[in-house]
Amino acid sequence: MPKAEISWKRAAPEGAAWQCYAQHVGKQWVFYQREKRFDCWQQVKDPPREDWLALLDSVRRRINRRLLPPEVETRVRRAIVERFPGTTF
Repeated sequence: MPKAEISWKRAAPEGAAWQCYAQHVGKQWVFYQREKRFDCWQQVKDPPREDWLALLDSVRRRINRRLLPPEVETRVRRAIVERFPGTTF
């Protein structure tokens, strides 16, 4: 996977596990998800807050390993606050 892609797993409200990933394209993050390994990736138009927080967590870990510059964390935090006002970190 390119450096611009970050993936994780999360539980759906129905109890199923979802595979998710976010891809950095230009100045935006594009989110995708699928339920099983051989399903097609579906783009998520309005990702939930938990996906954004998972992305932020992954970005922070990559910054510690010097795989991403620290400015990326600032941009992701700003995007979270714009979409979900009142979010504190």
